[in-house]
Amino acid sequence: MSSEEYLGPFLELMERESRMRFTGVPDNTEGRRMLLRSYMNVRAPSPIPEDLLRIQDDYLKERNSERGVSRSDDIPTVDVSLGSDIPSADRIALWQGDITTLDCDAIVNAANSQMLGCFQPCHACIDNCIHTYSGMQLRMECNRQMTSLRNIHGMDYEQPTSMPMLTDAYNLPSKKVIHVVGPIINGPLNTDDEMMLAQCYTNVLDMCRDNDLRSVAFCCISTGVFHFPNERAAEIAVDTVAEWLKNDDSIEKVIFNVFLDKDRRIYEQILS
Repeated sequence: MSSEEYLGPFLELMERESRMRFTGVPDNTEGRRMLLRSYMNVRAPSPIPEDLLRIQDDYLKERNSERGVSRSDDIPTVDVSLGSDIPSADRIALWQGDITTLDCDAIVNAANSQMLGCFQPCHACIDNCIHTYSGMQLRMECNRQMTSLRNIHGMDYEQPTSMPMLTDAYNLPSKKVIHVVGPIINGPLNTDDEMMLAQCYTNVLDMCRDNDLRSVAFCCISTGVFHFPNERAAEIAVDTVAEWLKNDDSIEKVIFNVFLDKDRRIYEQILS
């Protein structure tokens, strides 16, 4: 079956689970996909009925196959693609595309401090996209981990900036997802902000090493809605990763994943 053929049964099971009647269901494929995504985005982390989970996984398996898998092994390192001579250039790559299609050992999610994903229907942020194409069980795992932490630290606990959380990737082609909260910039950039962003990269790399994850793709942490200046964020990312790799050979490839043209140009200039 194609992913399109799963849309009707998937919607029926979601209606049954939510005990709501969906009105105005679009009669086109893209509209029905957006409706499913919206429901997945707003669904609270609660037990998922087996039949709903089964059809979600079947749907996402086909949908992600149709979207295509981007092979991390095929992405050239910057010593080849850019002629770069920065430290560890033979283990650093730059790639523009959708991080949810990458098959590397881990992809990095720019998360918020609640660590449950984005609840805004069909929002374009990376947190929303990763949870959408991974599946509803990703929010469930994040919630289990956060519940355990709240039991230790109190019910008001939120994940601290730069402290990563490791989860399975479920229906994504990557093996794992590493969720990390970057610094939020509300005024002039200061040295503490820069230090916290550098720690995001260092702590994620440490987590990869400790969990035998040999390849990792970083998104542009803290840029966009977190307002960290794009160019300075890229400088910190490259400097921190290159310095870490210089002293540790456990990771074979670090991919800087960008989505916007302006970020690609920034990274190209820094890495060249």
